[in-house]
Amino acid sequence: MKNIVLYLTFSIIVCISFSFNNTTPVKKPTYVIAIHGGAGTMSRALMTPEQEANYIKALNEALDIGETILKNGGTSLDAVEKTIMYLEDCPLFNAGKGAVFTHNGKNELDAAIMNGENQKAGAIAGVQTIKNPISLARAVMEKSNHVLLTGTGAEEFAKSQKIDTVPPQYFYTPQRWKGLQDALNEENKTGQAVFNNPDYKFGTVGVVCLDNKGNLAAGTSTGGMTNKRWNRVGDAPLIGCGTYADNASAAVSCTGHGEFFIRYTVARDIAALVEYKGWSIKKAANHIVMEKLVEKGGEGGIIAVDKNGNVAMPFNSEGMYRGYAKQGSPRYVKIYK
Repeated sequence: MKNIVLYLTFSIIVCISFSFNNTTPVKKPTYVIAIHGGAGTMSRALMTPEQEANYIKALNEALDIGETILKNGGTSLDAVEKTIMYLEDCPLFNAGKGAVFTHNGKNELDAAIMNGENQKAGAIAGVQTIKNPISLARAVMEKSNHVLLTGTGAEEFAKSQKIDTVPPQYFYTPQRWKGLQDALNEENKTGQAVFNNPDYKFGTVGVVCLDNKGNLAAGTSTGGMTNKRWNRVGDAPLIGCGTYADNASAAVSCTGHGEFFIRYTVARDIAALVEYKGWSIKKAANHIVMEKLVEKGGEGGIIAVDKNGNVAMPFNSEGMYRGYAKQGSPRYVKIYK
């Protein structure tokens, strides 16, 4: 009887061991692309069905560009740059053509890109004549010894690299000009700056990718904050704050009230939790965006892709233009929660 019990016990252990050892692992996708078009700038009550359809269409077209590159074996860097170029050329988003106006009625553009394979990065800030700031940021990364160039110096470098330039009036759009006038009128009435009004605070575009070689990349581009003064620069071009990528952890692009994302190095903080604590990308992103930022009074959201192709897109504002495409999964495009 004792031998039978021992035999049955041994058999059960073997079966359990076999079962655990033969559990089918989750297959890593060959590519992933996630995008955002800003957080906190949209009111569901004021969004018309036509406007919503236009944003959904633009997000899908942007995903088409990046996904096609990745499907055909292209690099994560190429997918990030080309997808953001589309978003910069689309007047719906606060980047490139759709950039908001400063207090003085100008457009000052910021952008950054980062290569997760080697942590090389390039960024530009405060440029006024660069058609696609993300391309200039990539040129800084690949063709200079620097990470961040600003203002007229960045524009001089752009000319040396034959980056497309445009006259400042190229960036004029009626809706962004109206946004500035509304902000100035409110400021005149109250005697206070309107930076605490969420209608003027946010607006960015960003892309994060994983390619078939396992390389991550992240990029972010923005026109900044409506009515901003004194050459203010937000988090988008600051590596580790609004943009970050490392093959050891994740690629992250942020959108929201930049001052908070700068103070709490949001992009790097999320990646560090994945790398050093072994947290999932969703747990890390939710902790920073939904707990830490909320506790500190910061509003906005992030998109992230980890080294295994998992996606996180939390936001603590009313909405965030966002979407992702992943090999083997249905496409996802949303605005509100």
